[in-house]
Amino acid sequence: MDELRRFRLALAAWAAGGAGAGAAAAVARESASDVRKIVLVEGSSDQVALEVLAARFGRDLGAEGVSVVPLGGATNIGRFLDVCGPPGLGLPLAGLCDIGEERHFRRHLERVGLASGLTQAGLETLGFHVCVADLEDELIRALGAEGVQQVIDAQGEMRPFRTFQGQPAQRERPVEHQLRRFMGTHSGRKALYAQALVAHVDLERVPRPLEHLLTHV
Repeated sequence: MDELRRFRLALAAWAAGGAGAGAAAAVARESASDVRKIVLVEGSSDQVALEVLAARFGRDLGAEGVSVVPLGGATNIGRFLDVCGPPGLGLPLAGLCDIGEERHFRRHLERVGLASGLTQAGLETLGFHVCVADLEDELIRALGAEGVQQVIDAQGEMRPFRTFQGQPAQRERPVEHQLRRFMGTHSGRKALYAQALVAHVDLERVPRPLEHLLTHV
């Protein structure tokens, strides 16, 4: 197991609390020596997107000491800030969230003393960037509906997508909405398409939150 993965697993166990939290904290502290910055993201699809995009720009975040840590849901941000931020490791932080979850990030960043009276511009100054409405929406707008469907076809999933489009609840919705919903219809699909869409996006059209986050770190 590489050190960054060991670090992420220890952070998750520490943040979860319980009987193993103390041992996990010790492992996290021990394996944090090469970590320069922690990037807190909502889930594994965000992690994949950021790491693949960085690689397209010729960067290896792990080698740079940047650990991209999925929270397992935005509501866990408080626990992770407690272990990564000033109350815990005290490491420099950045992050990515959906606009619907921005309030959780603001509240807990203020609670741990990293800011006060945060606006979205203030979040960005701290290195925390907001997707509108979420990562999938950002990538669909960057590639366009036709470009996303080409990626779906390349994944061998055009037939399932056409079946999904034909469902009564989807028939009258815009294709962009159908694409976004399709990517969340079963476990693992969000991460699959995060990787595939980022691999195909024109580097001149990278979604602003991803581009600015990578610049920050």
